[in-house]
Amino acid sequence: MTVKIILLLVFFATMISVGIYSRKHATNVNDFVLGGRSVGPWLSAFAYGTSYFSAVVFVGYAGQFGWKYGIASTWIGLGNAFIGSLLAWVLMGRRTRVMTRHLDAKTMPEFFGKRYDSKALKIVASVIAFIFLIPYTASVYNGLSSLFNMAFNIEYKYCVIAMAVLTGVYVILGGYMATAINDFIQGIIMLVGIVCVISAVLSGQGGFLEAIRKLSEIPSDVPATMGQQGAFTSFFGADPLNLVGVIILTSLGTLGLPQMVQKFYAIKSEKAVKTGTIVSTVFAIIISGGCYFLGGFGRLFDNPSIYKEDGGVLYDSIIPSMLSTLPDILIGVVIVLVLSASMSTLSSLVLTSSSTFTLDFLKDTVIKNMSDKKQLLIMRILIVFFIVMSVIIALDPPDFIAQLMGISWGALAGAFLAPFLYGLFWKGVTKAAVWVNFVFAVGITVSNMYLKFIASPINCGAVAMVGGLLIVPLVSLLTPKLSAEKMDKVFACYEESVNVKKLTSLQEEEEN
Repeated sequence: MTVKIILLLVFFATMISVGIYSRKHATNVNDFVLGGRSVGPWLSAFAYGTSYFSAVVFVGYAGQFGWKYGIASTWIGLGNAFIGSLLAWVLMGRRTRVMTRHLDAKTMPEFFGKRYDSKALKIVASVIAFIFLIPYTASVYNGLSSLFNMAFNIEYKYCVIAMAVLTGVYVILGGYMATAINDFIQGIIMLVGIVCVISAVLSGQGGFLEAIRKLSEIPSDVPATMGQQGAFTSFFGADPLNLVGVIILTSLGTLGLPQMVQKFYAIKSEKAVKTGTIVSTVFAIIISGGCYFLGGFGRLFDNPSIYKEDGGVLYDSIIPSMLSTLPDILIGVVIVLVLSASMSTLSSLVLTSSSTFTLDFLKDTVIKNMSDKKQLLIMRILIVFFIVMSVIIALDPPDFIAQLMGISWGALAGAFLAPFLYGLFWKGVTKAAVWVNFVFAVGITVSNMYLKFIASPINCGAVAMVGGLLIVPLVSLLTPKLSAEKMDKVFACYEESVNVKKLTSLQEEEEN
């Protein structure tokens, strides 16, 4: 217990110290929200990765989908790495940085407003972001609390409140730069921690090969195997169709989540984009791939504590139950690992939500002529409000984490993914297409919460995203285009000439 407490105190002290140090980088709105658009490749890559993966992944998703699909759940982690990280950086990293700076857009709703020449779109997008980031934040608390209860026997509500206060302090003090520096520190902890935990868990089962052998011997009459012998060690698992739905939601969704895309706004240079792409992808392979790979062995730790009274599985208890067998020092490492993942995600969520609501909803709409100093004050107040709201939801959450995350990601990524992605590449996207997509994604996600016409909120979220990628181009072809003159100005940023060294770019030479 002493070791675990010492590790926590050192971690907390480091986070607060970074917040105090970063105060000098948060003196105006641009610095507070985007770090002055001068964040280097390693900080950007780790900020992206640590915002991506939290207790939702480590505790909720790894436990639930490892239980359902076995070792094949590792495909989810690889999808996160190659679609959610590599593809996102390659497709959007550079273009997002160039166009958002050209439009002077600090948030995703502000991008919609300026790209599509519509103040109404900006306001509605800010409301969608503010509302649906709250349930995602609540899911982060929920996952962390189950581990704290296992390690310290502390009541859930105290875990939630302590984490909320600590995160609020360093975000309010240092803004984006504080979160970026802390994300880097937390990312290092996550990398070391996941390797140690996987090694220890597999060692406790007699090694990797022995663990695979035990997993393959689970009887084929277990409902999840659908009669397949060795289903939990097979290449595609017991239920490949639903596995694809999870991969789409957790991987493709990052291309439309405001707290993720906003990392591209702050990148410093071309070199930072290239380096960040590699670092972010490798980080995702290790962290997400490792989490889901570890979760795939969950059935080897089957015990009465992971079941409800009616016989249903408490998915959020699987990973904590697995880790409870580790030595105290490793449990301490796990606590700091998941705390790092969760706080980095939480800080990104609260900063995104408060800045979006202030800059895109209140400024020039509710409060006219808002000064830079007043904007900073309101953002800090809204950070507190956002944290309090998410704590209230977290204290009485749905049955398991995936429900919360599925609802949040489905509405946010479903609404924003297609309009943002197509908007970076194609002049032909229309305002009507963006409106239709907003209504479709939010409508299908919210209505499914009550009508349950799609059994899984995760699959519903995947439908919202993929549907948007089809709806936006189709509606754009059938509705009036924005003026050519306006679009030429928006896309002029890609035509500007810049001088670069030959080391960076080889120029064609004229033939004699």
